[in-house]
Amino acid sequence: MENILYLYSLPYDPRCPLVCFDERPCVLHNDVVELLPMKPGRVQRFDYEYKREGTSNLLVAFEPLTGFRIIEVSKQRTAADYTRFMQRVAEHYGSAKKIRLVQDNLNTHTSGSFYGSLNAEEAFALGQRFEMHYTPKKASWLNMAEIEINAVVRQGLKGRRIGSIDGMIEVIEPLVKERNNNKTTVTWQFTPEKARVKLRRHYDRVVSKN
Repeated sequence: MENILYLYSLPYDPRCPLVCFDERPCVLHNDVVELLPMKPGRVQRFDYEYKREGTSNLLVAFEPLTGFRIIEVSKQRTAADYTRFMQRVAEHYGSAKKIRLVQDNLNTHTSGSFYGSLNAEEAFALGQRFEMHYTPKKASWLNMAEIEINAVVRQGLKGRRIGSIDGMIEVIEPLVKERNNNKTTVTWQFTPEKARVKLRRHYDRVVSKN
C-alpha cells in the first residue's frame, strides 16, 4: 500500500509516466420489445424484458497526472488481450524510459503473459518498458483506474441496454475523447501519513507479529 501511495506522491515525469491499469467486464443486453420513442410530454420507454448477449470487457489505462486515458472494448480478458493492450500503452509512451504501471494481482497481469502472444525477443522488450507495481489483495480501491472505470460506467453506460461490442464502442469512444479533451482526472488525497493514522490497527498488528 505504501509503495502505491508513494508513487502517487511523485511529481510528473514524462520519462517515467505513472499509468494505472484495470479491467472490468460489462454484460451486454438487448431489448426484446422495441423501444417506445419519445413524444411531446412523454419520455422514451422500454420494456422490462431483455435478452442477454454475452459480455464485453473494458481495458483502461489512466494517467492521473495528465488526465489522459486509453480505453479499449474487448470480447475477453485473456493474456492475449492484456498483451495487445500493453503494446498500445507502450507505443503511446514511446519516448518514455520506463512506464510505472499500477495494477491489481490478476494472474494475467505480468510480463509473462507477453510470451504467449509474442516471440521471446519481443516479449522481453515489451516487459522492459514497464515497471510493474501491484495493489495489495483486497485493496483494489488503491488503483485510480478503478475510479476512472466507475466514472465512465456511470456517465456512459448506466441505465442503457447495449447489445453488442460495436454498440459499446460507439458509446465509449466519444466519452473517452471528451474526458481526454477536458483532462478529467482524480484528486487523490490518501497519503502515507493519513494511512498510518487511519489504518493504525493494521500497522500495530504487523509490529506485534515481529
